[in-house]
Amino acid sequence: MESAIDYIKEKTGNFVPEIGIILGSGLGDFADNYESISIPYKEIPDFKSSNVQGHKGRLVFANIDGKKVVMMQGRYHFYEGHSMQTVTYPVKILKKLGVKFLIITNAAGAVNKNYKPGELMFITDHINFMGTNPLIGENDEELGTRFPDMSEIYSKELIEKAIKTAKRLNIKFQKGVYVATTGPSYETPAEIKMFSILGANAVGMSTVPEAIVANYCGLKVLGISCLTNYAAGVSKHPLNHSEVIETADKVKDNFKNLLSELIKEI
Repeated sequence: MESAIDYIKEKTGNFVPEIGIILGSGLGDFADNYESISIPYKEIPDFKSSNVQGHKGRLVFANIDGKKVVMMQGRYHFYEGHSMQTVTYPVKILKKLGVKFLIITNAAGAVNKNYKPGELMFITDHINFMGTNPLIGENDEELGTRFPDMSEIYSKELIEKAIKTAKRLNIKFQKGVYVATTGPSYETPAEIKMFSILGANAVGMSTVPEAIVANYCGLKVLGISCLTNYAAGVSKHPLNHSEVIETADKVKDNFKNLLSELIKEI
C-alpha cells in the first residue's frame, strides 16, 4: 500500500480527503462536474483497470463546497476474476489517505415489488451471499481488529442525513436491505423469491465487500442503491446491462443533486 499512497500523494500534494465516494454503474458522471485532479487506476501501483461498461476507472480528487473529496469512478468486481483483497484494496487506500466517511453507490435490481426502477434506496443493512469474506487472510492490526463487529455497517447518522436531504429535494427514496451475489449472471426467479423471504429489498453484485472492509477500518459508511430494474421473477422481461445504464442515466440528475447537498451535511 505504501507505494500506491506515495504515488497518489505525488499527484495530489497536501490534499487530504475526508469523504470518499465509490460511484457505481452509470453514476460516474457525478465526478466530472468537480474534477480537479484525476489519476487513472492503471497508473497506481497494485490498482487494476476497470473493465465494466459505465466505469471510467480513475480516482478524482476535488473540493466540493469546502469539503475535500476523493471519488472512485468505477470499481472492481469479484465476477471479473479479482480476489476479494483486490476488490477492497482501494478502500484501504482511501482510509490511509485520510478518508473518514465513505459513500458507496451501486446499480441494483428491486426485489421488493413496492420499490420501482428509478428510485434511490438507502441501504440499512446487507446480506452477504457472495460465499466469501474480504477479511479472510492475515489481519492487519493497523487497519482493524481480527473480529470486527458488523452490527451497524451503514451509519444510522448518515442515513438520517440522507433522508432529510432527499426530502428537502423532493427526491423519491426507499430504505432497505441489500443482498450481494457474485454475478456476473443475473439471479434466477427462485433465488429472488428466496431473497425476498430472507428480507432483502434489492440485489446487486458489489458494495458488500467494500462496506465490510470500510466498517472494519473504522469508516462511517452510507450505501445508496440506484434501483435500475426489477429483479428476475419481478421483472416482466429478460434482464440486460444496457437497461441498467439507461435507467441510471435517467435518474442521474436526482442522484447528483442528492450527493452534492449531502456532502455539505457530512
